[in-house]
Amino acid sequence: MKSEESSAAIQNDLMVKKGASVGVWLSSNLHSTLVICLMVLHSSFFVLHSQAQVGEHRNDLAIGFNGGYVLSNVGFVPTVPQGLHGGITGGFTARYVCEKYFNTICSVYAEFNYASLGWKEDILDKNDQPVINAYTGLAEEYSRTANYIQLPIFAHLAWGREQKGVQFFFQAGPQFGFYLNESSKSNFDFAQMNLNDRINKTCAQDTMSIEHHFDYGIAVGAGLECSIPKLGHFLLEGRYYYGLGNIYGDSKRDYFSKSNFGNIVIKLTYLFDITKTK
Repeated sequence: MKSEESSAAIQNDLMVKKGASVGVWLSSNLHSTLVICLMVLHSSFFVLHSQAQVGEHRNDLAIGFNGGYVLSNVGFVPTVPQGLHGGITGGFTARYVCEKYFNTICSVYAEFNYASLGWKEDILDKNDQPVINAYTGLAEEYSRTANYIQLPIFAHLAWGREQKGVQFFFQAGPQFGFYLNESSKSNFDFAQMNLNDRINKTCAQDTMSIEHHFDYGIAVGAGLECSIPKLGHFLLEGRYYYGLGNIYGDSKRDYFSKSNFGNIVIKLTYLFDITKTK
């Protein structure tokens, strides 16, 4: 019996390690794919910009501000079941339009934002029901909020009416994040958590402060812009960010091999013109 139990334990451990290795492999390949796509997009943008003899030159600078709502989580390996953490984001925006190439309006787009990120855990039992804490009688809840300054820099491509009316836009580029502070919220004492009923036992993250204070990744967005003469430009956008860096150490000695942010952002931006070609 002991021999059978030992063999089963070893087999289970190998399966867990294999699953973690597969997760890391997928993450690594996804990183490579995203980087390649970004390089292709930026290369295409600069090829268009370099062929000024074909396109129409622009020298349009607009600045303004943006605000919105961000839904975030963290891609942990080992896995931590989560919902989406909600927070606000907002800041300043600048756009420089450099060229109109046939029907494509090419520009560089940058923001300086504050963003409230984090994760919200789904603490469930084997029946997908909330885990009840024996001391409080309440379903256990835990969430972490981490506040960042974010700096996205995009290649911005748009199609539609340039001066008056509506245009569709797509943008993509790198985004950098700088950690400010963090806070956690829970309704139970960690020494009294109901670990026995949890289907997922991973809880090390609940007591670990964020270790890596510099975040970086790739963001892509799309939306609509409405331009009104003498009033300005109004942009409604949906955006997705995939972090390429981890918030915790990822060496063989560390608990997590992967811990990157993923964000879904909905935001509204207002821009007013500083300089215009036309």
